[in-house]
Amino acid sequence: MINPHTVRDTLKREGLFSAHQWRISEEPFYLSSALHQEIESLGRILLQFYRSINLLYFQSVAGKMPRWISDLMDAGKPSWLVELQRHRVFKGALPRVIRPDLLLTEEGIRITELDSVPGGIGLLDSLQKIYLGRDTMQKGFLSIFDEDRPVKIIVSEESGSYRPEMEYLTRHLGPDRFQVVDEYHRNFPSGSSVYRFFELFDLENIPCAKELFERALQKDIFLTPPPKTILEEKLWLALLWNHTLRDFWRQELGSLFFDKMLRMVPRSWILDPQPLPYHAEHPQLGIHDWSELAQFTQSQRELVIKVSGFSEKAWGSRGVWIGSDLSKKEWTHVVEESLRQFGTSPHLLMRFTPGKTIPASWFDFETGTRNQMNARVRLCPYYFIKGDPQTQGRALHCGTLATLCADDKKIIHGMSDAILLPAAPETKTAE
Repeated sequence: MINPHTVRDTLKREGLFSAHQWRISEEPFYLSSALHQEIESLGRILLQFYRSINLLYFQSVAGKMPRWISDLMDAGKPSWLVELQRHRVFKGALPRVIRPDLLLTEEGIRITELDSVPGGIGLLDSLQKIYLGRDTMQKGFLSIFDEDRPVKIIVSEESGSYRPEMEYLTRHLGPDRFQVVDEYHRNFPSGSSVYRFFELFDLENIPCAKELFERALQKDIFLTPPPKTILEEKLWLALLWNHTLRDFWRQELGSLFFDKMLRMVPRSWILDPQPLPYHAEHPQLGIHDWSELAQFTQSQRELVIKVSGFSEKAWGSRGVWIGSDLSKKEWTHVVEESLRQFGTSPHLLMRFTPGKTIPASWFDFETGTRNQMNARVRLCPYYFIKGDPQTQGRALHCGTLATLCADDKKIIHGMSDAILLPAAPETKTAE
């Protein structure tokens, strides 16, 4: 057991408990041996998935795969940004950090999101040190940069709530080499590395962005994640289910990885308003037109609608609507708006999978007692890519952040009454 006062005091001292508040438990979140092994091996699969989506996009651009794929992924993006991500310098570039959102269900884990510009790195590093005596997150982040290069971490105003944890990282990695800067910073030494902790939809508010991208094109600096909107779209989870692309996925992922992805990713669709042929229907929904979706009863609306990407609503819990929680009028409005915005901000429709309910405990500092609650769990493993992601790069699993919310919450995120914990393999003591 960990003294909860120690946890709280350490986080406050590190500046990690000021912008956000959450509940504290006296022990980490324990993973069964099977679940731990599954999470350990998932990094290889997700890295290959990112390689595959990058290949599919560029094959579409070249006309080797259907052109609608690249058109779909470029919808609503500035033409200069589309040209930038297609440049030969960035063509093969992939993110160096991959973090999926895994929902723990009765049938196993389900991938509900993929994030390549994730928050939580510094927070999880601190929690691992407190609960587990480890600094693997810190080492993982360090591994994505070439040795000895100075590293600037750009944290925008939009991402400002994560600034304390990035400043925490720089203190522990060495402020002589690592520095957190804002979107107005211009002093990037030749040969330095830059970690982009800002969203691409927010570029109008990032004065240094275009100069930064230009210097990366000239290979004067190393920039990660690359400025590629295609790698930050949720639509790929729906295209994984597209019947016409199955041969591609099976070839590029391999049958084993492809089948595992299909088991883990809930059935998903793209809300494209284009009419279907009169004899066709949207698979597994039994409808010919999306307008029929608006007529679904509450029990039929076990569905989630999400903004795909390149939007201020596409991160956190914003831009997510669960059909069964909405009135028919609200659901109809969300469906209609999602279809209307297809040309500029496509939306994803995904089967809603309820999380598994487990017992959880947290410490109440006001009463000095341990409280119990039934919780649902989101697991966020962090994979750091060491080496060139397109060739011999390896996905290193360096830690998993567990977020436990009361079971009456359907959207699990770091709210004030959630419990945030580092995950660890189950031990005999925990049994």
